[in-house]
Amino acid sequence: MTEHRAAANGEPRRAAAAPAPREQAREAAMITDMITDIERLVRCESPSDDLAAVARSAETVAEVGARHLGAEAERIVVDGRTHVRWRFGREPRVLLIGHHDTVWPIGSLERHPFEVRDGVLRGPGCFDMKAGLVMAFHALAALDDLDGVTLLVTGDEEPGSPSSRELIENEARRCSAALVLEAAGPGGALKTERKGVSRYEVLVRGRAAHAGLEPERGVNATVELARQIMAVVKLGDPELGTTVTPTRLEGGTAANTVPGSARFEVDVRVWNAAEQHRVHTAMRGLRPEPSGAVVEVRGGPNRPPLTATASKDLFERACRLADGLGAGPLTSVAVGGASDGNLTAGVGTPTLDGLGAVGGGAHADDEHLFTAELPKRTRLLTALVAELLAAEGCPSGRNGPRRPILPDHLRDGIG
Repeated sequence: MTEHRAAANGEPRRAAAAPAPREQAREAAMITDMITDIERLVRCESPSDDLAAVARSAETVAEVGARHLGAEAERIVVDGRTHVRWRFGREPRVLLIGHHDTVWPIGSLERHPFEVRDGVLRGPGCFDMKAGLVMAFHALAALDDLDGVTLLVTGDEEPGSPSSRELIENEARRCSAALVLEAAGPGGALKTERKGVSRYEVLVRGRAAHAGLEPERGVNATVELARQIMAVVKLGDPELGTTVTPTRLEGGTAANTVPGSARFEVDVRVWNAAEQHRVHTAMRGLRPEPSGAVVEVRGGPNRPPLTATASKDLFERACRLADGLGAGPLTSVAVGGASDGNLTAGVGTPTLDGLGAVGGGAHADDEHLFTAELPKRTRLLTALVAELLAAEGCPSGRNGPRRPILPDHLRDGIG
């Protein structure tokens, strides 16, 4: 697991030297513009399970993006879920990816209103990850040439990308690098490793009977469910970081009836593909006690791990660029949560995650971001995209060298 070197209190690192007055004015104007865009996206609530709300959000994302990028987006609807895509040029090279759906239900703005106070911006979905989308728009708008860039904004990441997975993987296969605008880790750390995820549902079928008159005629599904839960828990391996967690469960129909059916769900997190395969084999091999109950296991791997090898070269590039821009040193972190970066890495595309906003409280009442970090991280993203487009074949050498497309004020900073 990557060493976590970010600040212990979660506050972003701050440069020692104060910027020049002209740069201060430019940063202040940029922050103001970005806050305006973030507010518009946050106020368009977009819970993943509300397809109409997601469609409205997609339109808002497309409008804000078109204003900065000078091009209309494609709207891609799969299974009722609306995704947004911009492609520039015929030969994709760099994929930027984010999502506009959130975990927050309609009406969350009433309890958690959008606000900016003392340099802290709050609002449902601001940190995870609508600010990241705004950063992508501003970063790309600063480039002289977008030929080779694809920006994909999906509408179903939170529930596991059920309708966008194929779209994400196909776009990633076409590109030499994937940059994920998910929120940063503590202290602004980039996410260079993510656990893989598997999801299962274990169903137990027994036989119902009256619990008082003839319980012996029944086959108690919840008793068998309890046995299966204990077997599942033993599949975890703390030394390897593998967690196998029974989560939601239900069983039975009435207090005086031997349960004839029961079910529970299982969440699995692993650092490597071998562990994901081991747990999958064991889950599929679950068998009932010889009591007459039947056990069925559904599900399997949902996202492969994002490993350090998939992010190593891109992280090193980002560190060098950040140092040149005065935005370093960058830190890295390995996290248990998954993202669409797992999918891009899973098809073999070099991937760097956590390039979005610096803050905290994802999915929680204190969701927030630090506005002062917005221009710094956005300039880093601009520089990273520019270098990848100009580099020989990006990380993988697929294409020839190109002319630099970094704006002068950034190129001079990097030297």
